[in-house]
Order: sequence, then structure tokens, then C-alpha cells
Amino acid sequence: MFAIIAAVIFGLALILDWADATVSDAFTPQTLLMAGLLCIALHLAGIGASTKWRGRRR
Repeated sequence: MFAIIAAVIFGLALILDWADATVSDAFTPQTLLMAGLLCIALHLAGIGASTKWRGRRR
């Protein structure tokens, strides 16, 4: 789930960077980049995983 959120945030940061738009000081491309990296780190740490792996039953 966090990987999808990070992809959306990275896409938004890229669009803002290409358009050279300034929404506000809180939503600069660098801030969105850091938010995306945080989501990727949480995803890699296993936070927010929806499935629980239990192994195979025989």
C-alpha cells in the first residue's frame, strides 16, 4: 500500500517540478520527494502489509 502511495507522490512531485509550479512552501518537489522516500522506507520495513504469511498447510 505504501509503495502505491509513494508512486503517486513521486508522480505529483515530478509534475510540479516539470511545470515549475509553486503551490505553497509545504508542497515543494523536495518535500514530496522526502514524503515518497518515507513511504518507500515504510513499505520495505513491512509496515502496512495487508497479507500475513503463514507458510503452507499440508
